[in-house]
Order: sequence, then C-alpha cells, then structure tokens
Amino acid sequence: MPATSKQFIKMAALMGAAVVGIGAFGAHGLKPHLSDYQIAIFEKGVQYQFYHTLALLAVGILLQHYPKNVWLPRAGWLFFAGIIGFSGSLFLLACRDLLPFQVAWAGPVTPLGGLCFIAAWVMLFLEQKE
Repeated sequence: MPATSKQFIKMAALMGAAVVGIGAFGAHGLKPHLSDYQIAIFEKGVQYQFYHTLALLAVGILLQHYPKNVWLPRAGWLFFAGIIGFSGSLFLLACRDLLPFQVAWAGPVTPLGGLCFIAAWVMLFLEQKE
C-alpha cells in the first residue's frame, strides 16, 4: 500500500474515532449546557465531519488503485482541512458560552472549511478525468 494511501486511511480512522467521541460528548456532556440552537450547530459539525471522514477514507482506498494520481492527495488534504475548518469552527461556535476565550474569529473560518469541502469534491471529479 502506498504511503499516501496509508496516511489518508489513518487520518480517516482518527477522524472517525474523534467524531464518535465528539458526538457522544455533545449528546451526553454538552446537551444540558447548550441551547437547542447551539446543539443543532454542534450536530451539524458532527454530521459533516462524519460524511467527510468517509470521503477521506475513500481517498485512501482510491489511492491504492491509482497511486500516481495527483488529484487524489489534493482531495484528501482538502477534506481534512474542511473537517478542521468547517466542523471545528462549528464546535467552537456552538460552545462559545462555555469557553474561557473568544471564538468570534471562528465564524469566518466556517465558510472557508466549506469551500475546502467543495474543492475536494471537485478534485475527486478531476481524478476521474485521468
């Protein structure tokens, strides 16, 4: 298995484990402390992290079959950046009232993470052209 394939599969495994833990923490630990609106934001972050963790896993698997493809690693890194930017910022924004520091800066990060997701999906489309 090529190193980049292993790398993305390992990243997907870590992101998958993290999202299960984050989701459980949100459902059981945070729910009593957040409004319904904040819980909805938090859950949206969990949902998008889970979807894109599966996409990251798909990139790792596809790289096993197309190790020389230049678009697949780009897509993988963009999926990872989107998880951190989009989901991560939603987690911070949902929990802003509980945190001892300001997270207003995270608001503009959310759409940048979304753009990373979109770009990653475009990279997967371009991968099919080769």
